[in-house]
Amino acid sequence: MTSTTNGAVLLDEVEAFHRRFNLFPLDAAYVAVTLWDAHAHLLDCFDSTPRLAFLSPEPGSGKSRALEIVETLVPQPMVAVNASASALFRAVSGMEGRPTILFDEIDTVFGPKAGENEQLRGFLNAGHRRSGVMWRCVGDGSNQQVQEFPSFCAVAVAGLGSLPDTILTRSVIVRMRRRAPNEQVEPFRQRIHEKEGHALREQLSTWAQSVRDQVDGVFPELPEGISDRPADVWEPLLAIADAAGGTWPERARAACIELVNAAKTSDKGSVGIRLLTDLRDYVFNGIDRLPTVAILDRLHSLEEAPWADMSGKPLDARGLSRMLREYMTADNTPIAARNIKTGGSVMKGYYATDLHDAWQRYCPPLAESPLLPLLALPGRSEP
Repeated sequence: MTSTTNGAVLLDEVEAFHRRFNLFPLDAAYVAVTLWDAHAHLLDCFDSTPRLAFLSPEPGSGKSRALEIVETLVPQPMVAVNASASALFRAVSGMEGRPTILFDEIDTVFGPKAGENEQLRGFLNAGHRRSGVMWRCVGDGSNQQVQEFPSFCAVAVAGLGSLPDTILTRSVIVRMRRRAPNEQVEPFRQRIHEKEGHALREQLSTWAQSVRDQVDGVFPELPEGISDRPADVWEPLLAIADAAGGTWPERARAACIELVNAAKTSDKGSVGIRLLTDLRDYVFNGIDRLPTVAILDRLHSLEEAPWADMSGKPLDARGLSRMLREYMTADNTPIAARNIKTGGSVMKGYYATDLHDAWQRYCPPLAESPLLPLLALPGRSEP
């Protein structure tokens, strides 16, 4: 057999190992996770490494088990729970071999009750790219020097809820869910099954070295429409699939499209983009200008939007102005309230023309109407 054929068979076996113990919501997720396992063995061949995120709304959804299986398959696994950014970047720069960091219970770091953790967020963001480093002062007292610590490493996380947007956009996202009564997986017995995972890990390591020249510095062909951050996420995985051959190149590109589209569907974007989109779709909706008071009234009435309760109080005119002035008009001036004549009075408000450029640049495309054409009633002709 050639190395290419061996690669396809090996990835099939790794995928089958995941399927024994993990219940992912989509077949595309098995493809992506298998390729992620393999890419961790070839990290130095890529300019970036995607984060792998197992997320769910409730406990008991198989997130930690997913990390357990990944742990048996990747090189130098380092299981981290509540680890500090300092500990992680020192581990990455100080260990004999670069670790693959597996961060369980990530919601304890970024969840709603955890507060901000900018150092760890910075570590995860910076380590996404080969050039990523952390700078720290090292020494005692006044005798300190600025030292560079590499942070480039593979990271998989698991947790409840979501993650900061800056990490989500750098991740392959697997939305886990509890098993239904008719869904079963094989119980994972560490003393028995860990050895099987380690055997596959050794085979992945050996195969990875045999195809290093095929993936080092290679930029694989991307599916149509995949660019920017999704391209950074998927290029290493597609390169692995191309090196493996068999059905993997085709399956990987199909998985790429499916998971990127799924992330777009569930991603509401930043609060600013949510505001712009709601203004376009539900507030202005064809109206050329509106007083601020009318805009706020319409925003507050949107049931599934956050505008009626922004940290305990509704969005007001000052908050609306602060958020919108971060975006520019077509003339590259901040979006700001202007005078609007209504009857015999003048009120402050916003013009759709000032928002149009931001709508085009930041908002998702308008959804096509889901309504189907009406069918002619029996016995009647179309007009």
